[in-house]
Amino acid sequence: MSQKIVIEDKSVDYVPENERHGKSRSLFTLWFCTNIAPLAVVTGAISTQTFHLNIASAFTAIIAGHLFGGLFLALTSAQGPRIGIPQMVQSRAQFGRYGSLLVIAFTTVIYLGFFISNITLSGNVINNVLPEIPLTHATIIGAFAATLIGIIGYRFIHRINKIGAWVMGGALVAGLYVMFSQPLPADFWQRGSFSLNGWFATFSICAVWQISFSPYTSDYSRYLPAEVGVFRPFICTWLGACSGTILAFLFGVIAVNRVGGEIEAMAAVRQASGFLGPTLMVLFLLNIICHNSMNLYGTVLSLLTAVQTFRPAWLPGAKVRVIVSAIVLVGGIWVSVAAAANFVSFFLNLIWALIGVLIPWCVINLLDFYVVKKQNYDIDSIFSADGGRYGLVNKPALFIYFGGVLIQIPFVENAFFTGPYAHVVPGADISWGISMIVTGVSYLLVNNKLQRPLTATGEQQRVQ
Repeated sequence: MSQKIVIEDKSVDYVPENERHGKSRSLFTLWFCTNIAPLAVVTGAISTQTFHLNIASAFTAIIAGHLFGGLFLALTSAQGPRIGIPQMVQSRAQFGRYGSLLVIAFTTVIYLGFFISNITLSGNVINNVLPEIPLTHATIIGAFAATLIGIIGYRFIHRINKIGAWVMGGALVAGLYVMFSQPLPADFWQRGSFSLNGWFATFSICAVWQISFSPYTSDYSRYLPAEVGVFRPFICTWLGACSGTILAFLFGVIAVNRVGGEIEAMAAVRQASGFLGPTLMVLFLLNIICHNSMNLYGTVLSLLTAVQTFRPAWLPGAKVRVIVSAIVLVGGIWVSVAAAANFVSFFLNLIWALIGVLIPWCVINLLDFYVVKKQNYDIDSIFSADGGRYGLVNKPALFIYFGGVLIQIPFVENAFFTGPYAHVVPGADISWGISMIVTGVSYLLVNNKLQRPLTATGEQQRVQ
């Protein structure tokens, strides 16, 4: 991507070495900044407002959940410099050219869910800061701004988050100082109690928050030079994502407990942070717009990957990305306006639903890349019309994937369904953990028998 090009000219194609640029540390600022958003603050507050945990229990569940889930996010992010293609295109190596469409469909729904949730929240923040702007108009403004950043693309997203990391990190630290500089409510530390159900529910939400980014993490590392290796992108992503999200989640917990009652989380932030409140609202607004540009970017890449699956010779450029972005924008605004009144419950239910489809995909992806294929993919085959060595449909992988989803059903408990063994461990939902173990063991056993070894020679080649 040339320095002179304002709008990114690539979409789903391979990034050759002569177009690679950047440092691994940019992944720290990207994932740190993008997670300091109102959505993270609101979700963190759920731990005490919905699950009624005390402060200490909420803190430990949030920290543990993000540190665990962040491992998956960071491991997928580290794949980008090695393979130089978007995450969903890479899924063809695990599921086959057409087989990957199922995963792409699920991922697109996930991106759209986060995009819609975030433009709803950005509209609320704009309306909170400037009440004279109607909520619907505010939602449209936030959506348009996020779409513009997403259209410009990769380089601009990284640059804006480099600045935002310092601004948002400093703002939240200042906000915490203000909150703790005044006397706390007498029952601040004693309010709520520990419960295994509430703790594990919070842990799971935090873990899946991180895992939910996995289908597009390499989209933001694929331009890095291959020589940066795996460890540096991994550690920079893990530290950035975990520290930024933990800070935002804890900020929400402290704010709602500082104010007390059932107050909405962002209103609590504005009240608890005193004179910094209006400034924080503006900064949160800017950050959520930047954050949501990544959801838009990922949605568009997923949709283009799906279409390109049926048109192997087609490698869409900037113009196509702009058109598809506009379509996603209009659809997202329409759904957001309709669902705004039930935003928190909608997002919470979405998070639980994500566990079922993301866990087996993520396990298969990571085991295939790091254990089975030893970090070596045949890029020619990934773009080949017949799927090359990966074929059109990898039935064993899809069977294992479906098994990883279905094995959860007897143990799952969410807003839609309660399985017959949901309480085999009292107060805890263990369905996603069972899926992780069953999927991992099954995939390794099957590939131990079927996998043809790949050699490093000629692996990282691109069809010219």
